[in-house]
Amino acid sequence: MTDRAGGGLIGLLVGDALGVPYEFHEAWEIPPRALIEFEPPPGFLASHGTVPTGTWSDDGAQALALLASLLDRGRLDLDDFAERLLMWSDRGEMAVDGRVFDVGNQTARALGKLRAGASPRESGPAEESANGNGSLMRALPVALWHKGADAELARDAAEQSLVTHAHPRSMGCCALYCLWARRELQRVDDAWASAVGAFRSIYAADDPLRAEVERHARPDEPPTGTGGGYVVDCLNSARMVVDAGSTYEEVVKSAVALGEDTDTTACVAGGIAGIRYGLESIPSRWRDALRGRDLYRPRLDGLRAWLGGP
Repeated sequence: MTDRAGGGLIGLLVGDALGVPYEFHEAWEIPPRALIEFEPPPGFLASHGTVPTGTWSDDGAQALALLASLLDRGRLDLDDFAERLLMWSDRGEMAVDGRVFDVGNQTARALGKLRAGASPRESGPAEESANGNGSLMRALPVALWHKGADAELARDAAEQSLVTHAHPRSMGCCALYCLWARRELQRVDDAWASAVGAFRSIYAADDPLRAEVERHARPDEPPTGTGGGYVVDCLNSARMVVDAGSTYEEVVKSAVALGEDTDTTACVAGGIAGIRYGLESIPSRWRDALRGRDLYRPRLDGLRAWLGGP
């Protein structure tokens, strides 16, 4: 369990870092999969060109902030988590080199409300147009850390979304994603289908979170995705590349090959693939080149201790 949980945490960070140089490029612009590496091939115009390779973005920083809050508080504490998001945004905490880049529009709006004194339960935009993937990208630590029942896990996964993305579609996608991650941690056969069954047992058919997921994510249908920044597209893109891959490397390279929001798609898919295949499945060339060891290592050690592992 601790190896799979560690694989999930490092898997999301490596996937994020792998996707950073390719972000905002269309699929046809992405290099052949064999050439998708931390360091893009010669001639490729990397996004965030001044950011050193092997650096995670806002996805990894917010995920680490969430994990740190869970470990320190022993529960989901939205006030504490919101304060850590502000420390990331304003001071660079959990960002490699203390450098913050690529902040999503909805997250920026929510942080502005928090600075103005809004409650974290009221800071996240709630309109239908505010369904970006900014809360999904960081949600995995809830599943890695959680020891409660499925309903408690789903509740906390949805509630962490409130701080920046308060529409029930985003909240429902976060809940379903974390139930999926739990089933992967438990090595359940057909983890996705099992997670969908659990999701439906927790939320009644007329619950807004379930209604939004059923209508828009269509969890019983084969997934299709384009690697975009919409929360449903991100979740389904991750499902698609996880289903098609047989190794961690295949999954995250396929995520990047979709183009568009490459860092987040690879982060969301990489977390699941890291759980499924374990920490050692992540290529050592990427683990060794991942920057920010002083930031992620204490949280990885804390997670292992919390889970009772070495």
